[in-house]
Amino acid sequence: MDHLMNNNDVLRSLRYAMDLADHKIIDMIKAGHGSDLDKATVQAMLKLEDETGFLACNNTQLNAFLDGLILDRRGPSDRNTEPKTTLQRMTHNLILKKLRIAFELKETDLVEIMQLAQFQISKPELNALFRNPGHKNYRACGDQFLRNFLKGLTMRIRGK
Repeated sequence: MDHLMNNNDVLRSLRYAMDLADHKIIDMIKAGHGSDLDKATVQAMLKLEDETGFLACNNTQLNAFLDGLILDRRGPSDRNTEPKTTLQRMTHNLILKKLRIAFELKETDLVEIMQLAQFQISKPELNALFRNPGHKNYRACGDQFLRNFLKGLTMRIRGK
């Protein structure tokens, strides 16, 4: 069985997909109202779990990175909204939602991205991932789905 997806996997996948330099990751985390990290910390978060010096990327850091990614790709929001500094829980659904916003993905784009990763999903199944957790049709995004989404997104960005 594959290991469970963690924040570091998401950070590594996006770094590879977008060919991001360490300083760009640092800038995005800072722009997303995260802490000011140094290059050594970011490099430690990009290591694999079994490598010496590995450092777990926490929810606050990943959330700040994703918010910074949205700002980097789309610019500041027109709405005057203060970023939420308290994060209830970083779920795969929230990661997916933020990536959808950052890359301005429509439903058809999401289906195409999943097809690139050889993963079939129907529109109702897809919509269930973006519903609020209390909704009767809500579905939690699993590791396999997120892993395939990141794989498909990488293929889309970098080319097959």
